[in-house]
Amino acid sequence: MSPANGALPAPEFSRIVTADAVRRADVTETIEATETERKALAERLELEAIGSLTATVKLRAVRGGQMIRVSGQLEADVVQTCVVTLEPVPAHVSESFDALFAPPSMIEDQGLEIDFDPSLSDEDIPEPMENNRIDIGELTAQHLSLGLDPYPHAEGVEFEGYDEDPAEEEVAEEPEKPNPFAVLQQLKSRN
Repeated sequence: MSPANGALPAPEFSRIVTADAVRRADVTETIEATETERKALAERLELEAIGSLTATVKLRAVRGGQMIRVSGQLEADVVQTCVVTLEPVPAHVSESFDALFAPPSMIEDQGLEIDFDPSLSDEDIPEPMENNRIDIGELTAQHLSLGLDPYPHAEGVEFEGYDEDPAEEEVAEEPEKPNPFAVLQQLKSRN
């Protein structure tokens, strides 16, 4: 079911900081997800649970106050699902992140969405601010997602499925077919 008017659903873990507040003075926020937010975020990230999620986020104005640099450190205790046994796998995630935010008009003016400059890192390509606001909670949630083990497995469990290419196994099991030109070679050698 899509939200009305094509709007995106509200983020599960939202903490808004206005760019104007950051332009007046650097801002440091320590944010923590509530039980309700952790439950909703666990569902979105397909986790069994999120036991805790906190982040310390620093925001400062850069480039003459036109852009906002965000630096953060998140800590989370999560429970993923083992890809082999489907058992719960507890994990601790500790991630640092950086992002740059700019007004949408500034991004469009620079053409950064169209022209890719390989010398720029992800932290140097600005993300658009919506209504002069930055959601540091959603930014934290996105980086939690990136910090998760993509193939969690329970301790001592190894996946023993596809060590070799199945196509190679089939070829190795087939008997060797005789060379169709071997008969011609025998006829030639008789003459």
